[in-house]
Amino acid sequence: MPPERPPSPITDDRAARLRPPLKWAGGKRWLAPQLQRLWYAQSPRRLVEPFCGGLAVALGIDPRRALLNDVNPHPVNFYQHLQKGLTIRLAMRNERDLYYQHRNDFNRLASTRRGSISRKAAELFYFLNRTAYNGLCRFNRKGEFNVPFGRHARINYVRDFDAYRRVLCRWHFSSGDFEALELENDDFIYADPPYDVPFRNYSRYGFDWSEQVRLARWLSRHKGPVVLSNQATERIVALYQSLDFQLAFMQAPRSISRTGDRTPACEVLATRGFD
Repeated sequence: MPPERPPSPITDDRAARLRPPLKWAGGKRWLAPQLQRLWYAQSPRRLVEPFCGGLAVALGIDPRRALLNDVNPHPVNFYQHLQKGLTIRLAMRNERDLYYQHRNDFNRLASTRRGSISRKAAELFYFLNRTAYNGLCRFNRKGEFNVPFGRHARINYVRDFDAYRRVLCRWHFSSGDFEALELENDDFIYADPPYDVPFRNYSRYGFDWSEQVRLARWLSRHKGPVVLSNQATERIVALYQSLDFQLAFMQAPRSISRTGDRTPACEVLATRGFD
Protein backbone atom coordinates (compact mmCIF):
# COMPACT_ATOMS: atom_id res chain seq x y z
CA MET A 1 0.00 0.00 0.00
CA PRO A 2 1.28 3.54 -0.72
CA PRO A 3 1.88 5.80 2.28
CA GLU A 4 -1.21 7.39 3.72
CA ARG A 5 -1.83 11.04 2.97
CA PRO A 6 -4.32 13.43 4.48
CA PRO A 7 -7.70 13.44 2.74
CA SER A 8 -7.88 15.80 -0.21
CA PRO A 9 -10.06 18.85 0.19
CA ILE A 10 -13.52 18.62 -1.37
CA THR A 11 -13.48 20.93 -4.37
CA ASP A 12 -17.15 21.88 -3.95
CA ASP A 13 -18.59 22.11 -0.45
CA ARG A 14 -21.97 21.03 -1.80
CA ALA A 15 -20.49 17.58 -2.46
CA ALA A 16 -19.33 17.34 1.15
CA ARG A 17 -22.92 17.72 2.31
CA LEU A 18 -24.48 15.29 -0.16
CA ARG A 19 -25.34 11.83 1.04
CA PRO A 20 -25.77 8.98 -1.46
CA PRO A 21 -29.29 9.42 -2.83
CA LEU A 22 -30.10 5.69 -2.73
CA LYS A 23 -29.89 3.07 -0.01
CA TRP A 24 -27.30 0.53 -1.10
CA ALA A 25 -26.40 -2.89 0.27
CA GLY A 26 -22.61 -3.02 0.54
CA GLY A 27 -22.29 0.73 0.02
CA LYS A 28 -18.78 2.10 0.59
CA ARG A 29 -19.47 5.38 2.37
CA TRP A 30 -17.48 4.03 5.32
CA LEU A 31 -14.49 3.42 3.01
CA ALA A 32 -14.47 6.87 1.35
CA PRO A 33 -11.91 8.41 3.80
CA GLN A 34 -9.42 5.60 3.05
CA LEU A 35 -9.99 5.96 -0.68
CA GLN A 36 -9.53 9.72 -0.38
CA ARG A 37 -5.99 9.12 0.88
CA LEU A 38 -5.25 6.95 -2.16
CA TRP A 39 -6.87 9.50 -4.45
CA TYR A 40 -5.03 12.51 -3.00
CA ALA A 41 -1.96 12.34 -5.25
CA GLN A 42 -3.98 11.06 -8.21
CA SER A 43 -6.73 13.68 -8.32
CA PRO A 44 -5.81 15.19 -11.74
CA ARG A 45 -6.79 11.83 -13.22
CA ARG A 46 -10.27 10.64 -14.17
CA LEU A 47 -12.07 8.39 -11.70
CA VAL A 48 -13.56 5.28 -13.29
CA GLU A 49 -15.98 3.06 -11.39
CA PRO A 50 -17.12 -0.05 -13.28
CA PHE A 51 -19.66 -0.72 -10.47
CA CYS A 52 -20.74 2.70 -9.25
CA GLY A 53 -23.67 1.36 -7.19
CA GLY A 54 -24.97 3.93 -4.72
CA LEU A 55 -22.37 6.65 -5.59
CA ALA A 56 -20.91 6.72 -2.07
CA VAL A 57 -17.31 6.77 -3.32
CA ALA A 58 -17.77 9.31 -6.13
CA LEU A 59 -19.62 11.68 -3.79
CA GLY A 60 -17.07 11.03 -1.06
CA ILE A 61 -13.95 11.93 -3.06
CA ASP A 62 -15.62 14.38 -5.49
CA PRO A 63 -13.51 14.01 -8.67
CA ARG A 64 -13.64 16.70 -11.32
CA ARG A 65 -13.94 14.02 -14.01
CA ALA A 66 -15.54 10.62 -13.67
CA LEU A 67 -16.82 7.73 -15.75
CA LEU A 68 -19.38 5.94 -13.60
CA ASN A 69 -20.79 2.66 -14.88
CA ASP A 70 -23.10 -0.02 -13.58
CA VAL A 71 -24.44 -3.15 -15.25
CA ASN A 72 -27.82 -2.45 -13.62
CA PRO A 73 -29.43 0.21 -15.86
CA HIS A 74 -31.97 1.41 -13.29
CA PRO A 75 -29.72 3.30 -10.85
CA VAL A 76 -27.88 4.71 -13.88
CA ASN A 77 -31.19 5.97 -15.32
CA PHE A 78 -31.96 7.56 -11.95
CA TYR A 79 -28.57 9.32 -11.86
CA GLN A 80 -28.94 10.55 -15.43
CA HIS A 81 -32.24 12.15 -14.48
CA LEU A 82 -30.57 13.71 -11.43
CA GLN A 83 -28.12 15.33 -13.86
CA LYS A 84 -31.06 16.99 -15.61
CA GLY A 85 -32.70 18.10 -12.38
CA LEU A 86 -35.24 15.75 -10.83
CA THR A 87 -38.23 16.70 -8.73
CA ILE A 88 -40.37 13.68 -7.93
CA ARG A 89 -44.08 14.12 -8.50
CA LEU A 90 -44.97 10.50 -7.76
CA ALA A 91 -47.18 9.64 -4.77
CA MET A 92 -44.79 8.33 -2.08
CA ARG A 93 -46.16 6.80 1.09
CA ASN A 94 -44.93 3.92 3.22
CA GLU A 95 -47.97 1.78 2.40
CA ARG A 96 -48.07 -1.85 1.27
CA ASP A 97 -50.73 -1.50 -1.43
CA LEU A 98 -49.08 1.56 -2.95
CA TYR A 99 -45.72 -0.19 -2.89
CA TYR A 100 -46.93 -3.18 -4.92
CA GLN A 101 -48.83 -0.93 -7.31
CA HIS A 102 -45.66 1.08 -7.96
CA ARG A 103 -43.57 -2.09 -8.22
CA ASN A 104 -45.90 -3.42 -10.92
CA ASP A 105 -45.73 -0.09 -12.76
CA PHE A 106 -41.94 -0.10 -12.57
CA ASN A 107 -41.64 -3.66 -13.91
CA ARG A 108 -44.00 -2.81 -16.77
CA LEU A 109 -41.81 0.17 -17.73
CA ALA A 110 -38.58 -1.79 -17.23
CA SER A 111 -39.75 -4.40 -19.74
CA THR A 112 -39.35 -1.93 -22.62
CA ARG A 113 -36.29 0.05 -23.66
CA ARG A 114 -38.14 3.36 -23.88
CA GLY A 115 -39.96 2.88 -20.59
CA SER A 116 -36.85 1.81 -18.68
CA ILE A 117 -35.09 5.13 -19.38
CA SER A 118 -38.09 7.34 -18.65
CA ARG A 119 -38.42 9.90 -15.89
CA LYS A 120 -41.30 7.87 -14.46
CA ALA A 121 -39.03 4.81 -14.18
CA ALA A 122 -36.44 6.92 -12.32
CA GLU A 123 -39.07 8.17 -9.87
CA LEU A 124 -40.45 4.68 -9.30
CA PHE A 125 -36.97 3.23 -8.78
CA TYR A 126 -36.27 5.79 -6.07
CA PHE A 127 -39.54 4.99 -4.30
CA LEU A 128 -38.90 1.24 -4.46
CA ASN A 129 -35.35 1.70 -3.20
CA ARG A 130 -36.50 3.66 -0.16
CA THR A 131 -39.54 1.52 0.62
CA ALA A 132 -38.43 -2.05 -0.14
CA TYR A 133 -37.37 -4.57 2.46
CA ASN A 134 -33.92 -3.69 3.84
CA GLY A 135 -33.28 -1.34 0.93
CA LEU A 136 -32.35 -4.31 -1.25
CA CYS A 137 -31.95 -4.13 -5.02
CA ARG A 138 -32.80 -7.55 -6.45
CA PHE A 139 -34.07 -8.72 -9.83
CA ASN A 140 -35.25 -12.08 -11.13
CA ARG A 141 -34.15 -13.67 -14.40
CA LYS A 142 -36.89 -11.80 -16.26
CA GLY A 143 -35.42 -8.51 -15.11
CA GLU A 144 -38.27 -7.82 -12.67
CA PHE A 145 -37.68 -6.06 -9.38
CA ASN A 146 -38.90 -8.59 -6.81
CA VAL A 147 -38.03 -7.23 -3.35
CA PRO A 148 -41.05 -7.35 -0.99
CA PHE A 149 -42.49 -4.43 0.95
CA GLY A 150 -40.29 -3.25 3.80
CA ARG A 151 -40.79 -2.94 7.54
CA HIS A 152 -39.80 0.70 7.99
CA ALA A 153 -41.54 2.56 10.79
CA ARG A 154 -40.97 5.87 9.01
CA ILE A 155 -39.41 6.98 5.74
CA ASN A 156 -38.23 10.48 4.91
CA TYR A 157 -38.65 10.67 1.15
CA VAL A 158 -36.75 13.32 -0.84
CA ARG A 159 -38.54 15.04 -3.69
CA ASP A 160 -36.16 17.81 -4.77
CA PHE A 161 -32.76 16.56 -6.00
CA ASP A 162 -31.52 19.84 -7.46
CA ALA A 163 -28.35 19.83 -5.33
CA TYR A 164 -27.27 16.58 -7.02
CA ARG A 165 -27.66 18.09 -10.48
CA ARG A 166 -24.97 20.69 -9.75
CA VAL A 167 -22.48 17.98 -8.76
CA LEU A 168 -23.35 15.11 -11.11
CA CYS A 169 -23.32 17.31 -14.21
CA ARG A 170 -19.51 16.96 -14.30
CA TRP A 171 -19.63 13.16 -14.56
CA HIS A 172 -20.48 10.70 -17.32
CA PHE A 173 -22.74 7.72 -16.56
CA SER A 174 -23.06 4.51 -18.53
CA SER A 175 -24.59 1.07 -18.13
CA GLY A 176 -22.89 -2.00 -19.52
CA ASP A 177 -20.16 -4.58 -19.11
CA PHE A 178 -16.95 -3.31 -17.52
CA GLU A 179 -14.77 -4.54 -20.40
CA ALA A 180 -16.70 -2.28 -22.78
CA LEU A 181 -15.54 0.86 -20.97
CA GLU A 182 -13.25 3.13 -23.01
CA LEU A 183 -10.36 3.68 -20.63
CA GLU A 184 -7.54 6.19 -20.69
CA ASN A 185 -4.14 4.79 -19.70
CA ASP A 186 -3.88 6.98 -16.60
CA ASP A 187 -7.44 6.49 -15.31
CA PHE A 188 -7.81 5.82 -11.59
CA ILE A 189 -10.05 2.74 -11.37
CA TYR A 190 -11.98 1.87 -8.25
CA ALA A 191 -13.84 -1.44 -8.60
CA ASP A 192 -16.39 -2.62 -6.06
CA PRO A 193 -18.03 -5.65 -7.69
CA PRO A 194 -20.75 -7.80 -6.11
CA TYR A 195 -19.27 -9.68 -3.18
CA ASP A 196 -18.02 -13.23 -3.60
CA VAL A 197 -20.98 -14.58 -1.61
CA PRO A 198 -23.99 -16.79 -2.49
CA PHE A 199 -26.37 -13.85 -3.16
CA ARG A 200 -25.58 -12.46 -6.62
CA ASN A 201 -28.97 -11.37 -8.00
CA TYR A 202 -28.22 -7.65 -7.94
CA SER A 203 -29.09 -7.57 -11.64
CA ARG A 204 -30.76 -10.06 -13.96
CA TYR A 205 -27.36 -11.27 -15.16
CA GLY A 206 -25.75 -12.29 -11.87
CA PHE A 207 -22.03 -12.20 -11.11
CA ASP A 208 -20.48 -15.65 -10.57
CA TRP A 209 -16.90 -16.74 -9.98
CA SER A 210 -15.98 -16.65 -13.66
CA GLU A 211 -16.96 -12.97 -13.65
CA GLN A 212 -14.77 -12.31 -10.60
CA VAL A 213 -11.81 -13.85 -12.43
CA ARG A 214 -12.54 -11.92 -15.64
CA LEU A 215 -12.69 -8.67 -13.67
CA ALA A 216 -9.44 -9.33 -11.81
CA ARG A 217 -7.56 -10.05 -15.04
CA TRP A 218 -9.02 -6.96 -16.70
CA LEU A 219 -7.95 -4.79 -13.77
CA SER A 220 -4.45 -6.27 -13.78
CA ARG A 221 -3.95 -5.16 -17.40
CA HIS A 222 -4.68 -1.48 -16.69
CA LYS A 223 -1.62 0.77 -16.78
CA GLY A 224 -2.89 3.31 -14.26
CA PRO A 225 -3.69 3.00 -10.54
CA VAL A 226 -6.29 0.40 -9.55
CA VAL A 227 -8.14 -0.20 -6.28
CA LEU A 228 -10.42 -3.19 -5.72
CA SER A 229 -12.60 -3.92 -2.70
CA ASN A 230 -14.37 -7.20 -2.00
CA GLN A 231 -15.17 -9.57 0.82
CA ALA A 232 -11.94 -11.32 1.82
CA THR A 233 -12.86 -14.87 0.89
CA GLU A 234 -9.96 -17.28 0.49
CA ARG A 235 -10.31 -17.46 -3.28
CA ILE A 236 -10.59 -13.67 -3.73
CA VAL A 237 -7.42 -13.18 -1.69
CA ALA A 238 -5.59 -15.89 -3.66
CA LEU A 239 -6.78 -14.47 -6.99
CA TYR A 240 -5.49 -10.95 -6.39
CA GLN A 241 -2.26 -12.17 -4.82
CA SER A 242 -1.62 -14.23 -7.95
CA LEU A 243 -1.95 -11.05 -10.04
CA ASP A 244 0.58 -9.11 -7.93
CA PHE A 245 -1.84 -6.78 -6.18
CA GLN A 246 -0.91 -5.44 -2.77
CA LEU A 247 -3.50 -6.43 -0.18
CA ALA A 248 -4.74 -4.75 2.98
CA PHE A 249 -7.50 -6.01 5.23
CA MET A 250 -10.14 -4.19 7.26
CA GLN A 251 -13.40 -4.80 9.09
CA ALA A 252 -16.38 -3.62 7.04
CA PRO A 253 -19.69 -2.66 8.68
CA ARG A 254 -22.66 -4.72 7.56
CA SER A 255 -25.48 -2.18 7.35
CA ILE A 256 -28.01 -4.38 5.53
CA SER A 257 -28.49 -8.06 6.29
CA ARG A 258 -31.25 -10.47 5.39
CA THR A 259 -30.88 -12.27 8.72
CA GLY A 260 -30.38 -9.19 10.90
CA ASP A 261 -26.72 -10.13 11.53
CA ARG A 262 -24.63 -6.94 11.84
CA THR A 263 -21.30 -8.65 12.58
CA PRO A 264 -18.50 -6.80 10.72
CA ALA A 265 -17.17 -8.66 7.69
CA CYS A 266 -13.49 -8.92 6.74
CA GLU A 267 -12.87 -6.99 3.53
CA VAL A 268 -9.83 -6.84 1.30
CA LEU A 269 -8.49 -3.71 -0.41
CA ALA A 270 -6.29 -4.71 -3.36
CA THR A 271 -4.14 -2.04 -5.01
CA ARG A 272 -1.89 -1.95 -8.04
CA GLY A 273 -0.14 0.69 -10.15
CA PHE A 274 0.78 3.14 -7.35
CA ASP A 275 4.39 4.39 -7.65
